[in-house]
Amino acid sequence: MSASYEVRGGVALITMHNPPVNGLGYATRVAIAEGLDRAAADAAVKAVVITGGGKAFSGGADIKEFGSPKAGAEPNLLSLIRQLEAMTKPVVAAVHSVAMGGGLELALGCHYRVAAPGAQIALPEVKLGLVPGAGGTQRLPRVLGVETALNMIVSGDPVKSEVLAALPGQKLFDQVAQGDVVAAALDFAAARADVRPLPLVRNLKVTHPNADGYFQFARNTVKAMAKNFPAPAKCVDCVEQSLKARSFDDGLAYELATFWALMLTPESKALRHAFFGERAASKIPDVPEDTPQRKIEQVAVIGAGTMGGGITMNFLNAGIPVTMLEMKPEALERGVATIRKNYDAQVKKGKLKADKYEQRMALLKTTLDYDDIKNADLVIEAVFEDMGVKEKVFRRLDEVMKPGAILASNTSTLDVDQIAAFTKRPQDVIGTHFFSPANVMKLLEVVRGEKTAKDVLATVMALAKKIRKTAVVSGVCDGFIGNRMIEQYSRQAGFLLDEGASPQQVDKAIEKFGFAMGPFRMGDLAGNDIGWAIRKRRAVEHPDMKYSASADRLCELGRFGQKTQAGWYDYLPGKRDAIPSPVVAEMLDKHRAAIGMTQPRKISDEEIVQRLVFSLVNEAAHILEEGIASKASDIDMVYLTGYGFPLWRGGPMCYADQVGLFNVVQAMKRFARNPHDDAGFWQPAPLLARLAAEGKTFT
Repeated sequence: MSASYEVRGGVALITMHNPPVNGLGYATRVAIAEGLDRAAADAAVKAVVITGGGKAFSGGADIKEFGSPKAGAEPNLLSLIRQLEAMTKPVVAAVHSVAMGGGLELALGCHYRVAAPGAQIALPEVKLGLVPGAGGTQRLPRVLGVETALNMIVSGDPVKSEVLAALPGQKLFDQVAQGDVVAAALDFAAARADVRPLPLVRNLKVTHPNADGYFQFARNTVKAMAKNFPAPAKCVDCVEQSLKARSFDDGLAYELATFWALMLTPESKALRHAFFGERAASKIPDVPEDTPQRKIEQVAVIGAGTMGGGITMNFLNAGIPVTMLEMKPEALERGVATIRKNYDAQVKKGKLKADKYEQRMALLKTTLDYDDIKNADLVIEAVFEDMGVKEKVFRRLDEVMKPGAILASNTSTLDVDQIAAFTKRPQDVIGTHFFSPANVMKLLEVVRGEKTAKDVLATVMALAKKIRKTAVVSGVCDGFIGNRMIEQYSRQAGFLLDEGASPQQVDKAIEKFGFAMGPFRMGDLAGNDIGWAIRKRRAVEHPDMKYSASADRLCELGRFGQKTQAGWYDYLPGKRDAIPSPVVAEMLDKHRAAIGMTQPRKISDEEIVQRLVFSLVNEAAHILEEGIASKASDIDMVYLTGYGFPLWRGGPMCYADQVGLFNVVQAMKRFARNPHDDAGFWQPAPLLARLAAEGKTFT
């Protein structure tokens, strides 16, 4: 049953039932249309109320039908709204909880709207690279005014119903009900049963005292804030049509044509891919959604440094008590001081209220004694990235933690199976790789060990949502998904220096492509000594792996990055501006001479971008083939949320699909012929070669 129908005191009540948010899928649209026909034909029915059962009025389009024939099958949403407007009996929308996208457009097609306070009202299509497609850009300006409507449409952000209802002159809501919104709507409908003519939003006039000036201002603002996304500017164009089109239907036709044109853009495809990828990341093939979860009411964090403090804040923000453990009291004091400093900054910026700050700090306890954390449901180790140190911690945790406690390691590269083997309960051990700063970065790599229990995995994935992280499951390998791939990216950056590029040219090329930060600025921020330590380990474990020695030469000069005010760039005290360094330029000249590169070549920005990005793609294909990641979209989510990959390109796998895997493979063949590169690496991963040969895609 997609929608129910009943009659109460001469008013027909149509209630949508399509959980979780009453998406307007085909079956739901059909059921609403049938309900309207039934009400129209029944002489005893004087009015109609439409509402949503459960937790929403309607969240809009049913995402399960995206891309399928059902999405546009008749009655589509435009047809359903036309049917609403043609009703000869008043139709009232009883709006509660959520009315977004098509759900709000449906309500705008009704004659009246009664809202519950606290309902989230939005047209969020711009976040998928689209404009509203069922009249939202034409009707919302008619009920809220041009400026309020355009701000909502361009941002896509929700606004509470009572805020909108309080705006002077608004015609969106006819009533805000303080009690049961459905009961209020039924009473409202009964009281208006004989009122004619029936009001239609399409008949309202749109005005603005300085339309041309305002829309030019809006275009300039959007161009500055969203230069890589075409949809916001198109939203401005569509809202302008609500004012300037010859008729409402002309404006509607303009909006629809814009919607379909945007649907074909690579930016919208990328945003929709990211939207679905984020939701798909929580679905694990062999872990059913109804897997029982362990209760997490208390958390312990081992380590009060940068990572430990950031991890702790995530749980405090979610209202979960944390006990933070360190070996020395001064380390604890520094950790707590840093947490307070971070919260103080939020309070000063108005992002956190003072009472919330104190509530969060009241959830934090500190200790120097492992016995004080023995009753925690989850303990996260955030100590130095050294297997010997991890071993000591996990052997101690195995001794003190209660049965059933989840033991997690915040390792970024180390073997979680080896860590689990330090305990007698490997089924309870899991990797939780937070990204720095852990209280800000959205990504959480959840590393599933060979013996990690399914309920442990399900629990951690659910907990990630609670602390507002995008969690992606990775199998065990060196570097997991993100760092394993970034190593190949960094190797290519080094080879580019060997061949003649400068750090600033490489960084500028990839930043122009859309990365938040190039590989050399990123190295300076993270600390070049970290990569140096990894390369030293690689030299022992994988002596056949080829690297440029330029990064080692840099570290031998003590240039570890921003923390030493000298890395690939120079830095002034207290500032993060990257200044090209003559010392580095001289070092690179000597390095090239030492390796026999007597004639450095000019390298195009296109080659730089392709070598960096396609190195990610090829390594990712290996990761997929090995089962380290279960799907290509998981890899894209790692790079979109943790590594600064441009959102409008959808992640490395989505980008490769849009370039065409045949073209990716052809470029890799060219790179393999470069005597100064690593020809073996550029052999396409078998999965990539097969998909390219078959004309298929990753996603």
